[in-house]
Amino acid sequence: MIEKIHIQNFKSIYDLELEVGRVNLFIGENGSGKSNLLEALVFVSASESNMLANEFLVSRGLRVPEPELMRSAFYQKDKKRNIQIDIQFNVNNIKEYVLVNDNTEYSKWYDLNFRIRELDIKAIYACEKGIQKMLKPEYKKDYVSEYKQLLHSLKSKQDIQLESFIIFSPEYEVLRNFYNEGQIQPLGVKGEGLYKLLKVVNSYEDKSYIKTIIESLQLFNWFDNIIIPDELAFGEKKLIIKDKYLYTEIDQRSTNEGFLFILFYVTLIVAKETPKAFAIDNVDSFLNPKLCTKLMTLITDLAKKYDKQIFLTTHNPAILDGIDLKDKEQKLFVVSRKKSTGYTRTREITVENKPKSATNQPLKLSEAFLRGYLGGLPKGF
Repeated sequence: MIEKIHIQNFKSIYDLELEVGRVNLFIGENGSGKSNLLEALVFVSASESNMLANEFLVSRGLRVPEPELMRSAFYQKDKKRNIQIDIQFNVNNIKEYVLVNDNTEYSKWYDLNFRIRELDIKAIYACEKGIQKMLKPEYKKDYVSEYKQLLHSLKSKQDIQLESFIIFSPEYEVLRNFYNEGQIQPLGVKGEGLYKLLKVVNSYEDKSYIKTIIESLQLFNWFDNIIIPDELAFGEKKLIIKDKYLYTEIDQRSTNEGFLFILFYVTLIVAKETPKAFAIDNVDSFLNPKLCTKLMTLITDLAKKYDKQIFLTTHNPAILDGIDLKDKEQKLFVVSRKKSTGYTRTREITVENKPKSATNQPLKLSEAFLRGYLGGLPKGF
């Protein structure tokens, strides 16, 4: 998992470092830089795949302005300064990304360190082969073993699934009509491909995965079961949903928005084919406040069970009441802009600095947020 992120000269983020957990929730007023934090991870994800073309970045949820505005536009001198993003997975594994663009028309971004990372592993392979050729047979075993250990260590760094990071912003019409897969598989940023992925999960030999999805939907007291038909007309996509109060079955086009969003989130976390690390922007969309609270708890439980790392943004205070600050794997950040400079900054809310009421009694995070004790609320009106 990602443990620490250091971002310099990217959009509203001039220089920011934060330690993250398994489930990370960002709150703050509009324009504070919440989405920019997530987009920085998309940027390095694309660099891992050497796919920094604008169309690839957009397909993963990054808003791509002109190159000068991709950088922090606080100072004239910085319009050609490189963007640098460092990702720490553990003490011994830090990846540095230096993203460059010459600001000319139609110019593309590239990562100065991409070739270095690519050549490192090739060099280790070459050294291993060279040692095997040079050493006498009686010495080969010891030296080759050392290089194999080094090779394994380097390869393990390359295997981290950062290259598949996506910011998901599902849309109701896409989920309702089961749009086909987009450019990104198995799920597109708007929710494309959900029907096919559900069929894949349903085909797993281990039926506990689809069972988890169905059990998670019990959040809706009217829900009984879902069935994925085996035989449908060519091109037809239909999910049978059983409402315990209705004498007839319905499909995804007749159910409510909140149900489809929860179905999407749970499938995204549970499925084997989805990214190990991803983000969801405005996770509270179409959801009742009480359901928001329960969703946060559900997301955390499933992230631990299925080993996913998740980054979330929200404007709904009810989401905050589902987070457990005593759990070190759950983190809450308030995102704001520094008054003197406009830089995006973050403040982590912990058990120790969590606000209390005037009588020193525990206060719900939702109430603390609405009262302005956490920050992250507009002050201009």
